[in-house]
Amino acid sequence: MQLDTSADARPEAMGDVPGICELPITRAVVQYRDVHEMDAPGGRIEDIGLALVVDGRYAATSEAIDLGSGRVKVLDLSTELVVLDWVYEPTVDHVSELVTATAATGDGVSLVQYSRRLGLRVLERVGFGPLTRPTFLRVGFRDICRDLDLHEGTSIRIVLGPGRLTRAQLDYDACALEFRTAFREADPQLEHALAEAFPNATLRRREPTTVADAISYHVRFTLPTTLRETRTTLAEMRRGLGLLIARFEPDRYETMAEMLETFGARETLGGLHIHESIEDVVAVTAPGSISHAVH
Repeated sequence: MQLDTSADARPEAMGDVPGICELPITRAVVQYRDVHEMDAPGGRIEDIGLALVVDGRYAATSEAIDLGSGRVKVLDLSTELVVLDWVYEPTVDHVSELVTATAATGDGVSLVQYSRRLGLRVLERVGFGPLTRPTFLRVGFRDICRDLDLHEGTSIRIVLGPGRLTRAQLDYDACALEFRTAFREADPQLEHALAEAFPNATLRRREPTTVADAISYHVRFTLPTTLRETRTTLAEMRRGLGLLIARFEPDRYETMAEMLETFGARETLGGLHIHESIEDVVAVTAPGSISHAVH
């Protein structure tokens, strides 16, 4: 007798892979990035890329609150989902009430304050690791942007000369600064300045691949493995960006340096209480002023 096993045969390999998330993810604290939303590269200055999902019945249209800005976002988490933690239902209910109150009164202070406290508590609870590293880098780079070039986007603009502008953004996953330009040919002056400003990083030029593309430069740092290393890397970025501004925009640099000398540099990561090994708890203090970066 010959048995017919065709009914038990597994389908083609991709038949087992639906391609999208079909799980409800309400209450999840998730990471998100550019691929999850239609926004400016690098995100908005107030966002930290960490969000609480308040309505995740459908992952492709999840309503979430960014835990830095308190802004409501609709994220597509159906094909890429990183869940760092979960909160209790009363927490979701409370956040939803704050969102409703904000919409009614236009006053979002309570929502922003609560969201930020919740975001920092989640980071302290989860700790530093490969999954959370992009969020820690984004939080730290946001502080640098707010000190050096506060505007809506998370980037730093530097005027190189008449009609010449570069915009620095951080690739949070690769720990690399990306300097975008409008040039289609190499800029030796900018390349030399980048090499001097970031001597411990790897500088690479990315050639345009289409007619609409332009030259960009990537300054890649070693991936930090601890919070201490992350803060050290961010301090190197801050110092190098300060050198570039001093080189190309000395007047702007002087004004900025005076303000930082008076108010000090922002460093949100310095206030987090995260357990690390003994060799990693050595204090790393970001410079209170970038005025000491240029001799």
